[in-house]
Amino acid sequence: MPPPSARAANRRPPPPGFDHEAAYRRAEEERVGEYESGGYRRAETLGGSLGLTTIGTFIPGAGFLATGRRLVGGIVLGIALLLLGIAAWMALTQRRDLLHLAVDSNQLRWLGAGLVVILLAWVAVIISTNLAVRPLDLTGFQRLISAGVVGVLCLIVAAPFALGARYAYVQSDLIDTIFGGEQSATTPTVTEDNPWGDDNRVNVMLLGGDGGVGRVGIRTDSVVVASIDTETGNTTLFSLPRNLEDVPFPKGTPLHKAYPDGFTGDGSELEWMLNAIYRNVPEQQPGILGKTSNEGADALKLGVSGALGINVDYYVLVNLDGFKQLIDAMGGVTVNINEPLPIGGNSTTGQEPEGYLDPGPDQHLDGFHALWYSRGRYGLDDYNRMERQRCMIDAIIDQASPSNLLRRYTAIADATKQILRTDIPKELLKPFVDLALEIKDAKVRSVVFRYTYDLSPGDPNYFNPGDPDYDWMHKTVTKALDDEGGKKHHKKKDKVAPDAEDACAYNPVG
Repeated sequence: MPPPSARAANRRPPPPGFDHEAAYRRAEEERVGEYESGGYRRAETLGGSLGLTTIGTFIPGAGFLATGRRLVGGIVLGIALLLLGIAAWMALTQRRDLLHLAVDSNQLRWLGAGLVVILLAWVAVIISTNLAVRPLDLTGFQRLISAGVVGVLCLIVAAPFALGARYAYVQSDLIDTIFGGEQSATTPTVTEDNPWGDDNRVNVMLLGGDGGVGRVGIRTDSVVVASIDTETGNTTLFSLPRNLEDVPFPKGTPLHKAYPDGFTGDGSELEWMLNAIYRNVPEQQPGILGKTSNEGADALKLGVSGALGINVDYYVLVNLDGFKQLIDAMGGVTVNINEPLPIGGNSTTGQEPEGYLDPGPDQHLDGFHALWYSRGRYGLDDYNRMERQRCMIDAIIDQASPSNLLRRYTAIADATKQILRTDIPKELLKPFVDLALEIKDAKVRSVVFRYTYDLSPGDPNYFNPGDPDYDWMHKTVTKALDDEGGKKHHKKKDKVAPDAEDACAYNPVG
């Protein structure tokens, strides 16, 4: 090899018109080619690489295809389109299956895990796309900018998947907590395949209690039974006054033997009303019903069954003191207030209310004031309060829009776990979802057993909760269910009996 001086002497000068920049680019491409294989391309600038990375983020695989990596790009794009197609197909045609998924805690956990896997795979695609398309000669500062943009893109993609996975696990925990296998002495023996047995109706008792759902000593001041036709979804709500006396228990049950004359005895009559069964029967007859997680609820189910003449299958208890947590979690509710409603107060002791809710249309209430809207009764009767509780249920349904639930779901789920208790088994949640879909477009009417002050005791429709005619109540229930019929009605707001006044509208009291 000649010495350097000889090699320099043998170099020929470039010909006239030689393009130094083009020669440099060719040399650079040859240099880059040393790091590439198969003729794959890269973006020439930082901006071009970030553009391809962005496109490859929202159209997975597009970045690989742009660089000539057809096999990898085609596989990634095909998987993305397949998952998108499955999601769209389920959203448009498999609504029932999606609702079933929402009440299956095991599938929800798998869904959460699947969302995490998809998220990690998508992030890997974003990062690998950027590595495949960016120029190799970036400066350190340019690499820092590239990494920052990739991080932002990963966060944009991660947010909905992380939220979805979180909600899946929150919902799974909610299902397991509330429907976690409470033992009952009064629920029917059924299976998921045959959820309603040989009956064409399922009867669910809805309770409003004045304490924590696990606390001993609750008084159930609100008792409503929803009797649902399992074929049509038509539903009749039976509202019972809390001061109903001499409540009979069905013949052949242990409680009928213990209370052959109904729920009555010595001492204050307040301790022998309907709202005292939940608390007092377990104290007076502990263990009488056998193995049960909530002897008070089972006793009350039997008492209400005897009062109405129909079998109560399940119960749902809402803790009214914790009710305000749920309303606050939902962001409040809006109701019409027709007259001043007391906050606190006790008519029996003469204790004055702390204040009043002012009348007015479309009053937006927080949890504290919504609670007193539902339960305030100083100077008012129980039937006024029962009507307001029905209006509050309507208001909660109106507030529970999908967007509101999504935004506040974690707080709503946490509040729900604190205020709700039931003996509905987890295995029947899917059948109840199917039934709920029927109820949505079905006829829902209400029968309220209230003291008929304006009628004399000889009138056939006279009713006094202090001296109730249970034979008349049974006939009234039977007639209401017979009149319900099997035809669906499409007026969703038909929620009360035809002759009942709509207490939820704004009709201020003079």
